[in-house]
Amino acid sequence: MKRFVEGLDRGQSTVFPETLDDFVEEENPVRVIEAFVEALDLGDLGFSGVDPMATGRPSYHPSVLLKLYIYGYLNRVQSSRRLEREAGRNVEVMWLTGRLVPDHKTIADFRKDNGPAIRKVCAQFVTLCRRLGLLATAGVAIDGSKFKAVNNRDRNFTAAKMKRRMAQIEESVARYLHQLDSTDRQEPSLAQAMRTTRLKEKIARLKEEMQRLEALDAERRERPDQQISLTDPDARSMATSGRGSGVVGYNVQAAVDTEHHLIVTHEVTNLGNDTAQLARMSKQAKATLGRDTLDVVADRGYFSSTEILACDDAGITVTLPKPQTSGSRAKGRFVKADFRYLADEDVYICPAGERLKYYYTNEEKGLKLRRYWTNACGTCAIKHRCTTGKERRITRWEHEPVLEAVQRRLDENPQAMRQRRETVEHPFGTIKARMGATHFLMKRLPRVATEMALHVLAYNLTRVMNILGIAPLINAMRA
Repeated sequence: MKRFVEGLDRGQSTVFPETLDDFVEEENPVRVIEAFVEALDLGDLGFSGVDPMATGRPSYHPSVLLKLYIYGYLNRVQSSRRLEREAGRNVEVMWLTGRLVPDHKTIADFRKDNGPAIRKVCAQFVTLCRRLGLLATAGVAIDGSKFKAVNNRDRNFTAAKMKRRMAQIEESVARYLHQLDSTDRQEPSLAQAMRTTRLKEKIARLKEEMQRLEALDAERRERPDQQISLTDPDARSMATSGRGSGVVGYNVQAAVDTEHHLIVTHEVTNLGNDTAQLARMSKQAKATLGRDTLDVVADRGYFSSTEILACDDAGITVTLPKPQTSGSRAKGRFVKADFRYLADEDVYICPAGERLKYYYTNEEKGLKLRRYWTNACGTCAIKHRCTTGKERRITRWEHEPVLEAVQRRLDENPQAMRQRRETVEHPFGTIKARMGATHFLMKRLPRVATEMALHVLAYNLTRVMNILGIAPLINAMRA
């Protein structure tokens, strides 16, 4: 006769191991957390409360709370209240904290008050990875991803949102006034009186909302980026890759090494695009890796002439595609790439074989631009495929060879963009999966940066444990 697997009687006496250490096997990741935190100089990193006060109630040592947070972010438990529960019921956390159960307020205040120090802990682990030889390659991929903030989309206002919301209110007020006029033309009754009262209350509430929006709009106009968020003032409305979609949140930048996919450096910004991020992220990655040169690959969203030049001046080799901003190709006309430049003669050769020579230099938006054209366009048989103007003019930046070298590297390595995608998009996907609801729990940019540092630390810890193994990593930390 078949039987089910039966559990023990809850009232049956059992003999548990004598020590808490017997519950945690040698290959348990919590032992990595223990070894890593114990090897840190928390006072030097800037944690408060390292030295106990002479008077007052005893406090928790910051190492206990740091271990608790690292464990939480490794195991998708980021809330201070949930961490408090885990400390009282989770055997791994009991082992890690010595069976201490801090209250959720103490846990939350630790993350809030020690942001700079926690971010340094994340950087310390990257330094450890470098010492272990895991960051030996001189190449990184850079990308940005939008992360949702606590701020709801309805509590963020841009110029377009404000205009749309005010138009909706005006439309609703007009509709209610029309209904009120219709009610007044009917025979008086109790139902009609109640309906009239209800409509007037709705109109009054809408007028109050309109006054609130007008005050918010005045405040919004004073902001540099012309938008305002009510829940998290630093969160910004940003477009995402999906057409017509967007998110109110932060733009997280990351530089990931191309060999082991470890996050070398990261930064949280509230800028909606990546155009001005390339040089700063590349220089940070180069400094972190301690290299004289660095190879960087990024997507077309980072293309900026000045940013690429800054990278070149810093000894950073950049590979990324140039965005096609001209509509000529779609209209069947030649684009600049169809014109060949002869450096020795300083002329361009057009598709018809004519030579476009240099005429003058001017400055636009801080860039020195050289202008080239030819007077042969008027008699050219394929002029209709080139320009609708009198002649076709070509503009060349004074540092154009730097951009041409970028394009040449991309042509020689067509797999670079695939490598970028496989390298840098995986960490973002992993971190968002661990976040659960894919949004930050904290408000304001500095605190969000602290939370992101914990996510990055948890990701890098997991990667290194998978690469080296738990026991070798613990031995390396204690060496």
